[in-house]
Amino acid sequence: MLSIGGLARATGVKPTTIRWYEAEGLLPPPARTEGGHGAYGRAHLDRLGFIRHARELGFGLPAIRDLLGLADRPDADCAAVHAITMTQIDEIDGRLRGLHALREELSRMAERRRGGTVGDCRVIETLADFAHGHCQDSRHGRHPGDG
Repeated sequence: MLSIGGLARATGVKPTTIRWYEAEGLLPPPARTEGGHGAYGRAHLDRLGFIRHARELGFGLPAIRDLLGLADRPDADCAAVHAITMTQIDEIDGRLRGLHALREELSRMAERRRGGTVGDCRVIETLADFAHGHCQDSRHGRHPGDG
């Protein structure tokens, strides 16, 4: 049996996060010692490791909740796990496209002019022009306070 601190050290997950996962129903409540302290067992360690690994792979909490539910039913069809994984891959692909577009925009800004003074710097000029309307972010191209 582990205390919450021991579980935190064993998994690299902060105690506040462990408590939050408990409150969200992702981790079952621990047994209690006579002094009222949580006593976590191997099942908690394994489940928390699963959650942490899923978070490292970028899965959101709703997907993790679904994956945990499926993991609790080892005889269930794996198609649902595959669907959740494919959704995650699609989200990663979207983020990669966004990062590529961001890199291209930054490269264009940096390539236009090297050297000179800050007053003539294309990067500073472009960053100051927040109403330009050519970034991927739909919030750009509007002035603060615009609808």
